[in-house]
Amino acid sequence: MTRAADIDEYHLALAPHDREIADVLSSEIEQGLPEATGKVWHAHPVWFLDGNPIVGYDRLKDAVRLMFWSGQSFATPGLAASGSFQAGEVRFVDARDIDTEALGRWLQESRDIQWDYEHIRTNRGLVKRTAF
Repeated sequence: MTRAADIDEYHLALAPHDREIADVLSSEIEQGLPEATGKVWHAHPVWFLDGNPIVGYDRLKDAVRLMFWSGQSFATPGLAASGSFQAGEVRFVDARDIDTEALGRWLQESRDIQWDYEHIRTNRGLVKRTAF
């Protein structure tokens, strides 16, 4: 899989320390979800399965945040609740802090456990669990 050009551009705009984190995350995501489509969406890299956002990351003031849209429903520990829906996140300040084993399990769970964010507008602002 070739990384989307807009994701490479996003990485190039990061400070070297943050770029190292982003490079590890994108490589692990692309390896763990090879069928996903990645692009910059709402100003940060996000990967989609069948049009549904699954995982992405962005640079915050003090860390790089990795977010799984359905992460609160995952069995693998380590993700904190994020927002008012089902998202779960973890933050990194150094690439060495990334637990690639846990990340691999979260990526596997993200394939099987999904809340339907793609149709949130047609569902009147509600997210529904998809059936897989």
